[in-house]
Amino acid sequence: MRKLPGILTTASSVLVLSGSLTLLPVTTSTAGPAAGSVIEQGKAIAFDRKKGNCLACHAIEGGKLAGNIGPPLVAMKARFPDKAKLRAQIWDATKANPNTIMPPFGRHKILSESEIDKVVEFIYSL
Repeated sequence: MRKLPGILTTASSVLVLSGSLTLLPVTTSTAGPAAGSVIEQGKAIAFDRKKGNCLACHAIEGGKLAGNIGPPLVAMKARFPDKAKLRAQIWDATKANPNTIMPPFGRHKILSESEIDKVVEFIYSL
């Protein structure tokens, strides 16, 4: 029992240190104007296997181990001149094609509204 005060002091120090770390500014390792941009955030969501997971079905420039179930995501401005239609496709592809296997990311709340907007910005930039 004599070591209990030392353990409590160490635990308190860890809590204070971890609490102060949350006050530090967050920086990214990428340099340049696009670092942390909406497009970069959308790319991160699209490539995240636990979030958008677009690479499971689509080939996307810069993506690794891409699937081939869906069409490659290229020339998206030409394919979707109206960005709202692209967003609607990501939100719920079953509206345009009831037989699609693309998950309805918005309707099923797989992604939040903000995440969908970021993915749309990224996909539209391809």
